[in-house]
This record gives sequence, C-alpha cells and structure tokens, in this order.
Amino acid sequence: MKNIKEVKNINIKEEFYNTQAWGLLTSIDLFDCNPETIRDASAIKKYVDELCQLIEMKPFGETQIVNFGEEEKVAGYSMVQLIETSLISGHFANKTNSAYIDIFSCKYYEPSVATEFTKKYFEAKEAKMHYIFRGQRGQ
Repeated sequence: MKNIKEVKNINIKEEFYNTQAWGLLTSIDLFDCNPETIRDASAIKKYVDELCQLIEMKPFGETQIVNFGEEEKVAGYSMVQLIETSLISGHFANKTNSAYIDIFSCKYYEPSVATEFTKKYFEAKEAKMHYIFRGQRGQ
C-alpha cells in the first residue's frame, strides 16, 4: 500500500500493467470537508456522476445513498455505485466532517486524479490516498 506522498515519483499505470494486477483499489480519506456538501444526498450523487466521467467508468444502475447511523461517531450518508468494472463506495461522517471513499476497478484509472478531484469537490482541507493492486499472484 502506498500513500499520496510516495506516489509522486512512481508511474502507477506502468506498475499496474507490469505486475499484471487484476484490479486497482484507491482509498481516499478526507478531513475537514464542507459540512453542507457531505450532508447533501444530491451533492453526493453529483460527485459520483462527475467522478465516473472523469475516470472514464460506466455506472451500472443508480447510485445508492443512505443516511444512517445510530451512533454519533458514524452517523452520516453512505454511498455505493456499481460500475461495469466494479464499484465506488464511501461514507461521510457528520461528527468529524470527514469522508472515506473507495474506488475499485479492474480497469485502470489514475488514483491521483481521482483524489485531487474528490478533495476539491468536498472542499477538504486534507486528503490522504492509499492504493493497492489486487489479484497479483505470487507476489
């Protein structure tokens, strides 16, 4: 697993294909987001639509967005969007104005592009990105 600071000198696309990875998972942690945006289901839906266009993923079905959480620590919206090459999911924590997004696809996309877009969209003051290649045998 690599974080955003380690990514700057790495050609992720080349590594993805050279290792014959089955898929790519990017986890994006956002801190100090715009509280109005993370509490707005239509804004979250718009984010998913724009992200899919940006990273060239085709949505499969409608975005599922549910607001829940009996415990204050986890209360907020959760989102899932199936894409033809896997899925995008996320949870938005009201108490801390944080967001946790996962993008998993067997089709390559650029993790840093998705991260920068996500940080900007939710107006986060800080973002952390981790990515891993999935399905590598013998490594």
